[in-house]
Amino acid sequence: MKNQLIDEIDNLLPQTQCGLCTYGACRPYAEAIATSGEAINKCPPGGVTGLLALAQLLQQDPSAYLEEMQQKAKQPSVAIIREDECIGCTKCIQACPVDAILGSAKKMHTILTDQCTGCELCIPPCPVDCIDLNHLEPLDAASQKEKANQWRLQYQKHNKRLAAKSNEVQSPPTQSRDSRKSEILDAILRAKSKKGSQDESPQTL
Repeated sequence: MKNQLIDEIDNLLPQTQCGLCTYGACRPYAEAIATSGEAINKCPPGGVTGLLALAQLLQQDPSAYLEEMQQKAKQPSVAIIREDECIGCTKCIQACPVDAILGSAKKMHTILTDQCTGCELCIPPCPVDCIDLNHLEPLDAASQKEKANQWRLQYQKHNKRLAAKSNEVQSPPTQSRDSRKSEILDAILRAKSKKGSQDESPQTL
């Protein structure tokens, strides 16, 4: 029964995998609600609609949370890379929980907007601040449900890929930290030069 409840709660969450609930992803938050009585007001992407749905499922009174959720509800969005400024450091790719970013080291990256959850996890690690967030109009209930199911599958595939990678018996030689750091600093300098900011100091990693 507990697993069924976790599934039902998880199905009401938006599956952005943003970690704003402090649980890292949607499923762990669902588990915390079901097993530990965690509060139902910790999902800004779910907004008031998500709050009310959770309250109905769990037979809780949401009134104490409504005003707070109205203020902190997060508008749907997608991340966009200003590709001319991208230095190909791959930090955003490593941060994306749903593999919605394409690119390789020293090559321009791009975001697959149809797969992006708007989690914003790619923004903080970008050393040249070339990622913007574009806000979207809210989807209707059916479209949002379809999107959530898509993002859940992407997240599961992402985790399987990481698990398979960690279980590989032999891995290719990894680049040294100092060498990688030097390359990123050089790339930052080139990016700043393009923008006419040669007098600025390179950012520290």
